[in-house]
Amino acid sequence: MTRRFLFVLGSSRSDGNTELLARTAAEQLPADVEQQWIDLSAHPLPDFEDLRHDSDHVRPTEGNVALLLDATLAATDIVIASPLYWYSVSAHVKRYLDYWSGWLRTPGIDFKATLAGRTLWGVTALAHEETEVADPLIGTLGNSAAYMGMRFGGVLLGNGSKPGDVLKDTEALTRAKTFFAQRAPLARFPYEAA
Repeated sequence: MTRRFLFVLGSSRSDGNTELLARTAAEQLPADVEQQWIDLSAHPLPDFEDLRHDSDHVRPTEGNVALLLDATLAATDIVIASPLYWYSVSAHVKRYLDYWSGWLRTPGIDFKATLAGRTLWGVTALAHEETEVADPLIGTLGNSAAYMGMRFGGVLLGNGSKPGDVLKDTEALTRAKTFFAQRAPLARFPYEAA
């Protein structure tokens, strides 16, 4: 399968530090790798309604939910680009991940089996010098990948608060050059670690 990257932008600010860092990393991908960029603030999802125990799950055919479902299913690599908001992913990203719960039960798409073996990545900008404050965000993405049977490439961290600050973080820009070149391991829950 040809690699196809889906970049899910979760910031409430366009061209913010997280997006700048994600685009820097994406510039390093080979030219034959397809890229699709979806800004969740420009393609908002309605509040997620948990219908787990209802039987009328229907595949969406129009609107932002259908756009994101189709893009997610088509991707070999999903990149969650979310700024660190209150030490975790943004509300836009959390809503997108909540939709995964519904897609798990949507007939005819076999969502979990389709995503199994594919790769989840993260990119985030944070204002703290201490990167440990991003552990909840990293945990959210890593555990989501583990549940889905996906690979997890980790999270590319950059420092920045004001627009453009991340471009001064030379260490993050250096990591961005090789971030997507690594082979991501199969995700594991923390309790599965050897």
